[in-house]
Amino acid sequence: MTQETIRTVQTVSELRKAVGTWRSANRKVVLVPTMGALHEGHLSLVRLAKETGERVVVSIFVNPAQFAPNEDFDSYPRTFEDDLEQLAKLKVDLVFAPPRDEVYPDDFSTHVTVAGLSEGLCGASRPHFFGGVATVVAKLLNQCRPDVAIFGEKDYQQLLVIRRMARDLDTGAEVVGGPIVRESDGLAMSSRNAYLTPDERKHAPELYGTLKDIAAGLATGAMVAPLLEKGRERLSGAGFDVDYLEVRNADTLQPIEGHVREPARVFGAAMLGKTRLIDNVAVPGSGVQARAI
Repeated sequence: MTQETIRTVQTVSELRKAVGTWRSANRKVVLVPTMGALHEGHLSLVRLAKETGERVVVSIFVNPAQFAPNEDFDSYPRTFEDDLEQLAKLKVDLVFAPPRDEVYPDDFSTHVTVAGLSEGLCGASRPHFFGGVATVVAKLLNQCRPDVAIFGEKDYQQLLVIRRMARDLDTGAEVVGGPIVRESDGLAMSSRNAYLTPDERKHAPELYGTLKDIAAGLATGAMVAPLLEKGRERLSGAGFDVDYLEVRNADTLQPIEGHVREPARVFGAAMLGKTRLIDNVAVPGSGVQARAI
């Protein structure tokens, strides 16, 4: 398969026709939703999809519903031809790349909200975000009707929100999380890393380093509050404008205070220059992470 022969469709009817053919042959279908600008993190999810099922669909759609008016929708990286080339090398079966009006026609008026899990963390500073994500993913699951959908753990809160939405709406899709893929210096891979200046890029791994050190401290029995306070000071000193730095239950996202005695993760989001970076780290030895909910 080459870039010239990778199958790409733009309409829901074409997508359903292809998936219907596979289903009639009892093929297990896996969907990997993306906004394009693919990097190794995305490609690791595609590889996981190929290990999980027999037919793989990758969607590429920059979803306007999850961007606030002052955010980076217009400048968000778009590298469609390069994305196709990378997906062709991995022998993806189908790319679904709908235009905006195929997803949101002029009279579109439905909005999906997932209460609880979408509150706090990124939901506090970006209140529009998870509604936009839940709505477009609900549509994708309904349009593609996959057996499995795969999302990255870098956006851990998003993963849990989507998993709950898929369960609550009886989509029939299993939502699977793929491990975070990092650069050699620890920075979590993200399409928005392209916004970092060379100097900011040098400091960017400090977010991961801070989260990792907090998690290690919690694993030894240290109290949550002093570690978080020290972490905020460390990030501020490195030039970050901290949005949040918190320890939460890995399954419910409820805040944890005192000592960690349950499955837990450390979550952080901060601005470095004009770039918003997010990351999370599991607390070693704190139990099974992200059970089906």
